Amino acid sequence: MAELVIRKMELHDIEQVMEVEVATFTSPWPSSIFYQEIKENEHAHYIVVELDEIIIGYAGIWIVYDDAQITNIAITPKYRGQNFGQKLFQYIMQQAIKMGVARLSLEVRKSNVIAQKMYRKFGLIPGGIRKNYYADDQEDALVMWVNLL
Repeated sequence: MAELVIRKMELHDIEQVMEVEVATFTSPWPSSIFYQEIKENEHAHYIVVELDEIIIGYAGIWIVYDDAQITNIAITPKYRGQNFGQKLFQYIMQQAIKMGVARLSLEVRKSNVIAQKMYRKFGLIPGGIRKNYYADDQEDALVMWVNLL
């Protein structure tokens, strides 16, 4: 049986995280951003999900006081639809609650109804629209949020 591990992202994980990033996003972040986030951003927390020691997904969250913002969450296309994203998101929410976060928010493409459906399972609700949010195609983002405490 495959072993699933969810843990803090380390610098040595960035090469595998970039494989997930490139396979997932039309405008992937460069690896330098991940290095900067892990090394220099005191508000950033990044998590990876491994299946048999291979990183198949990751998520990032910024926590400032009692507010948290999901920066990104991604599962390699090959592993989607198997609840790995749901397990990763649940882990992030649990960690945020342990850290005293009162509100969690994120942006999601208006067209990404599968992700929106998953977020709704965790109690997130639409809170607004960010017009032309995505640089690659100017798609609007739906802002979703939830009170955790």
